[in-house]
Amino acid sequence: MPVRLSAPSRPPAGFGEAFTAHMITTPFDAEVGWGASQLRPFENLPMSPAMVGLHYGQVVFEGLKAHRRADGSLAVFRPEAHARRFQRSAERLVMPALPEQTFLQAVDDLVRVDGGELPADPQLSLYLRPVLFATEECLALRPARQYLFLVLAFVTGNFFSDRPEPVSVLISRNYSRAAPDGTGTAKCAGNYAGAYAAQVEAARAGCHQVVWLDPVERRWVEEMGGMNIFFVRGSGPSAGIVTPETTSTLLPGITRDSLLTMARDRGYRVSEEHVSVDQWRDECADGTITETFACGTAALVTPVGSVRDDQGSWTVGTGAPGPVTIELRQALSDIYQGRTPDPHGWMHSVS
Repeated sequence: MPVRLSAPSRPPAGFGEAFTAHMITTPFDAEVGWGASQLRPFENLPMSPAMVGLHYGQVVFEGLKAHRRADGSLAVFRPEAHARRFQRSAERLVMPALPEQTFLQAVDDLVRVDGGELPADPQLSLYLRPVLFATEECLALRPARQYLFLVLAFVTGNFFSDRPEPVSVLISRNYSRAAPDGTGTAKCAGNYAGAYAAQVEAARAGCHQVVWLDPVERRWVEEMGGMNIFFVRGSGPSAGIVTPETTSTLLPGITRDSLLTMARDRGYRVSEEHVSVDQWRDECADGTITETFACGTAALVTPVGSVRDDQGSWTVGTGAPGPVTIELRQALSDIYQGRTPDPHGWMHSVS
């Protein structure tokens, strides 16, 4: 039976403000293990004022997307990789690791029932938010014994813009995103709340996002907001693509890993190495670094046009999106939409 699609349209509200009709919930109790998953209407949840997640921050989450393919079908990008990172995040916060199959089934079930809310607009996707939080009523300072896994969804465009418009960034000299050997590699709620102060500082400086430096020397570039960052050296087929190597304070992004693979497939020189702020500025000045971009599930591939820093500001390349950035952004979008082959089997079809 052919799939009937609605007309192209825009999201009904801002990012993460209007949700689809349903959600999936799965409880956990230390004495009985994981309970049965339940598809239920999107609704408020009852909770105790003494809930552990509310007081002590045992909360981890993921973000992944389902896309409308060229043939009208729906497919989710790399859900297995998100399921495994979700497990690692939970283990870091001494929470139960959700079985991978439970994660994948919950994603499938929600996309299957609410996927019809995604219009036939290639600029839109169905953003999925799995979250696990401690629900036990107890203020003893210990890991909780009861948890709830939840998946909800909303229709969205790209986080910044549907076009590859360059953003401006502020180097954060006053704050760090994570501490060495802390929770930097986990996708946990506290990491994001702690980042708000730097983001507000960036907005006051007229910038879209903040760039995080390493927390020890305050010298090495690590991430951009909640995204991974890339640098392009040179141009044309011989261009080199560089991203900071992973550390205990850097979140290993799934879009990051995908772009590294795609860049290698396309013949670019790819490396993971430390890049200092001074090096970034100097190599932009002498033309070595020609492009900078960030990537993430919500933002796709976003070019960086200018950098503000209290030790000297600069423009990246011409300030406009560069050809490598545009190429990789389009290539990733083509895989999402099914316009090109998927050699690595990243797209998970939902019947």
